[in-house]
Amino acid sequence: MILKVQILTLFYSFLYGIFFGSTLNINYKIIKNTSKLYIIIIHFLFVLFHILTYFFLLQKVNNGIFHPYALLALILGVLVEHLLYINIKHIIKYKITRQ
Repeated sequence: MILKVQILTLFYSFLYGIFFGSTLNINYKIIKNTSKLYIIIIHFLFVLFHILTYFFLLQKVNNGIFHPYALLALILGVLVEHLLYINIKHIIKYKITRQ
């Protein structure tokens, strides 16, 4: 695989990790106080949607070839989104309590 395709795969995997992490947070907030059956169905559909979306993204970028470094970039994107989410949440709480 040429270097340009590898860099694009890393970039899109990182961005998709951020997207996945943010939609995961939204999903947990939406279904926090619902029944177990509803939670299972929603999680199944959520995971299915994200698997298919990531596969179609890889299809467009590098013909659907999955490499371990793409998984690492995806995980790194989720971790960066989580750290940003925690920091932003902390800043908002701090500003609200200061007023």
